[in-house]
Amino acid sequence: MNNQFLPISREDMKERGIEQLDFVYVTGDAYVDHPSFGHAIISRVLEANGYSVGIIAQPDWKDDKSVTILGRPRLGFLISAGNMDSCVNHYSVSKKRRSTDAYTPGGEMGKRPDHATVVYGNLIRKNYKDVPIIIGGIEASLRRMAHYDYWSDSFKRSILLDSQADLISYGMGEKSIVEIADALAGGIAVKDISFIKGTVYKTKDISGVYEGIQLPSYEAMKAEKSEYAKSFGIQYQNTDFITGKPLIEPYPNGIFVVQNPPQPPLTTEEMDRVYDLPYARTYHPSYEKKGGVPAISEIKFSLISNRGCFGGCSFCALTFHQGRTIQVRSHDSIIKEAELLTKDPDFKGYIHDVGGPTANFRQPSCEKQMTKGVCKHRQCLFPKPCPNLKADHSDYLKLLRSLRALPKVKKVFIRSGIRFDYLLADPDDTFFHELVEHHISGQLKVAPEHISDVVLKRLGKPENAVYERFVEKYKKLNKKLGKNQFLVPYLMSSHPGSTLKEAIELAEYLRDLGYMPEQVQDFYPTPSTLSTVMYYTGLDPRDMKPVYVCRNPHEKAMQRALIQYRNPKNYDLVYEALTAAGRTDLIGFDKKCLIRPRKLAGEKGQYFSQKQGKKETKSVQSGKHKSNNTKNGSVSNNKVTKKKTIRNVHKKK
Repeated sequence: MNNQFLPISREDMKERGIEQLDFVYVTGDAYVDHPSFGHAIISRVLEANGYSVGIIAQPDWKDDKSVTILGRPRLGFLISAGNMDSCVNHYSVSKKRRSTDAYTPGGEMGKRPDHATVVYGNLIRKNYKDVPIIIGGIEASLRRMAHYDYWSDSFKRSILLDSQADLISYGMGEKSIVEIADALAGGIAVKDISFIKGTVYKTKDISGVYEGIQLPSYEAMKAEKSEYAKSFGIQYQNTDFITGKPLIEPYPNGIFVVQNPPQPPLTTEEMDRVYDLPYARTYHPSYEKKGGVPAISEIKFSLISNRGCFGGCSFCALTFHQGRTIQVRSHDSIIKEAELLTKDPDFKGYIHDVGGPTANFRQPSCEKQMTKGVCKHRQCLFPKPCPNLKADHSDYLKLLRSLRALPKVKKVFIRSGIRFDYLLADPDDTFFHELVEHHISGQLKVAPEHISDVVLKRLGKPENAVYERFVEKYKKLNKKLGKNQFLVPYLMSSHPGSTLKEAIELAEYLRDLGYMPEQVQDFYPTPSTLSTVMYYTGLDPRDMKPVYVCRNPHEKAMQRALIQYRNPKNYDLVYEALTAAGRTDLIGFDKKCLIRPRKLAGEKGQYFSQKQGKKETKSVQSGKHKSNNTKNGSVSNNKVTKKKTIRNVHKKK
């Protein structure tokens, strides 16, 4: 093997002496041969196991023959919508069409269809009636069983049925795809491949399913939302490779969709082999004329050190996709890749990130996980850290020190998420100290998401008091080290459990900080998360208790506006929200008020001093006030008391 790209045309096949490919991989992303892209990993793993693979990237789904350009594969077609669900890729939470696509040459939007896995699957089946079709990637993985689809506001069947595929390889599919390939190459019919972990198949005979758990039927879930909440609760308890059981979902006409238990996580040696494969590490040269693929800039000088996450955030699909067991690469493997980066002519001395889903997870949360599995009815960090939790950053710290010591490396940043409650659980502050001293590029991004404990409970996040402790400790370390670095907290509006009351609480909290976030994420119901099930059913699958859900677009707009109440464009929404919630006490001239009375509201670009009620014209750029830094580092449009500046580590981006 060498670092040449895989075939994308008949001419490429001819150059390599390939008459017929073993597999043809159809992807909704541009062809980027880098281990941050799923299609690159799966195709390289197959190649390493002796199978030939060709790539059809972003075929024209309006052309029936676009999936035939590499001919009929010997063993089967592989399909992935890409690194993102195609609908998430296309639409904002307000269902407005996005203008650019970072995974397409030139950032061009519209090069893949909505529900790409389904469209590609049907297109292939139209051309090849009997060729095995295996679907995978994030879209197929998170839609593997019946699910709520936010974009059509409908309850959909398993994507296995709608795509006319034969198998789903769910999760991180390196192991399952090789087992599937070996079975097909050994002459086993695809309809008989029902024994591989990490796969989903369809059948009319479930007599051979050992210890299977029968879920509510699709028809029952479609008729009664609570049945879906029950089903998802069972699915959520069966995501572990040791304790997970086969799950059976009945459909009309005697069809069953069966999910086998997950594959075991990759060992460190297996992870190393995956990342040591001969990737070209960039996009295909045919994209140069369009300016390349924008997504490469985010990952070109970043290093993946781990997979999996035991954080358990309700709005995150990692539990369903990568699982809760942490998988890590060895230091040698990561350092070897870092040395490769330093030889790139574009390398300027900065490694942009060393992490994964959660950067500071470099080991299982407790020792028993690898023999007994993760707990079905308990989270590792939520609502409090488990007594068995082993919070230890020593391995990660050693890795970062080794990377900092490499020739040509000026700085090693951490831009993946840092789980701050896990950081506080570590009795040794050495990592926290070195994080602040060496690995922050002026500001650290963290994700408290909210400050109301009512909402945080539904989010699966720690109480606000934990975040407050983190902020104070971060501030003290910066002061001790003579640093002037800031925190950028990610906040979420309209998550299930959040009423206008909780949204106003968050606005008041931000008022006391003297801080207005530039970025606010309105809750986005993506497939197969606890939060999405809450949004659709109004029930929390963990306890089956009712949850308030903000579905009205106007109320969602009000909750979002409250977080950015200082933005003049949000005045009317904030005024309406405060009035509707009976909090007109926050409309006035007192320093505790959020906005001024309507009759005195200035024009856009103007606001009133909270202290004097005096009209002051301020520059507004892109709907945001310019901020003036106080001497101690706090940022505000208004003067703040000494008590408020205790949280001066917050600053606008």
